[in-house]
Amino acid sequence: MVIHKVVIAPDAFKESLTAANAAQAIEQGMRAVLPDSVVYDKVPMADGGEGTMQSLHDALGGTFHTVKVINAAGGIIPATYSYVSHTKTAIIELAEASGLEKVRRTKRNPLITSTYGTGQLIAAALDQGVKKVILGIGGSATNDGGTGMMKALGVKFLDDFSNELPEGGAALAHLSHIDMSQLDPRLTDVVFEVVCDVDNPLLGPHGATHTYAKQKGANTDDITQLEAALSRYNQVLIQTFKHDYSTVPGAGAAGGTGIALVAFLAAQLSRGIDVVLHETKLEQRLSDADVCITGEGKIDQQTIYGKTPIGVAKAAKQFDLPVYALCGVTGEGYEAVKAHGIDTVMSITGLDDRPQSIKPHPPIHKQDAIDHAFEHLEQLGYEAGKWIKESAEE
Repeated sequence: MVIHKVVIAPDAFKESLTAANAAQAIEQGMRAVLPDSVVYDKVPMADGGEGTMQSLHDALGGTFHTVKVINAAGGIIPATYSYVSHTKTAIIELAEASGLEKVRRTKRNPLITSTYGTGQLIAAALDQGVKKVILGIGGSATNDGGTGMMKALGVKFLDDFSNELPEGGAALAHLSHIDMSQLDPRLTDVVFEVVCDVDNPLLGPHGATHTYAKQKGANTDDITQLEAALSRYNQVLIQTFKHDYSTVPGAGAAGGTGIALVAFLAAQLSRGIDVVLHETKLEQRLSDADVCITGEGKIDQQTIYGKTPIGVAKAAKQFDLPVYALCGVTGEGYEAVKAHGIDTVMSITGLDDRPQSIKPHPPIHKQDAIDHAFEHLEQLGYEAGKWIKESAEE
């Protein structure tokens, strides 16, 4: 077999490399051993977690824009989103404006934290003429049902006396009715695709509050209060939209932000890897390839549950391509990926599928793999290229 084209589609290597940097390192290594005529198509990937905006930004050719927003605890912070001008697409991460990591630990309180800043990011994108928003909603510090976000876009949440409710999840216990008359009219022309990697409903033992509020700063009493408040919120949503969205998979994501996106903005909630595969047109780019390279920082048993390497491998197998997964380290049960489209696993630390004769000597320590990830991954790319070349010549 003659190698004409290699698609390199890794996720980020946590704590060390972005997906784009990982792809670059792998390409440099492979170029040192494969013929000069080989074409390399680098496709930075993500599965909806940290780095999704960066990966889509790199893959789609976006431009970063930074604006001042109100964070979940009411402070003013800079937040960044990506805008792809030729498709009028904004790539936004809720965590940029309303994320837990953007709030000091002493300020984390889901009774009062708000998604208002995320709405401000959406409004900034509207000012640029956006027609599509890809919104990642992981990592929130909130339990406000997305009401803060919708307030920033013109919706009013009112009590029995038609007073606007204060920010935060607890205030929803006093919600009486919703006024959408001032909802930004530009939203009617915008398609929302939401990257949602959890399928929790809004309410109940597996809902937004009981599953995630504790890690956002809630105690047992707070959880009881927040669950009741979201229940009231859902009752008013049913009255307003004549439909119960609370059991939609992902309605409870980001402290209930999922239900607001579905109810107010007719958003589509999608698995992260599916969104990235679609937006990067990975299948099309694989259709004329000879080999597919994927990977991420760690490959283990959990990789088979919606992680990037498996999504990429399944796409590649539609074209019967050999799939190599390059990683920093392997974990318990990593062999499980072999039943899901990955043919070969290669790790920087050497605990992988390679014959003993070509593993690194001595084995590379995990911390060394993190500290010098680019150089080690470049070497791993070289070894993968050598293996591919030998296999093609057999």
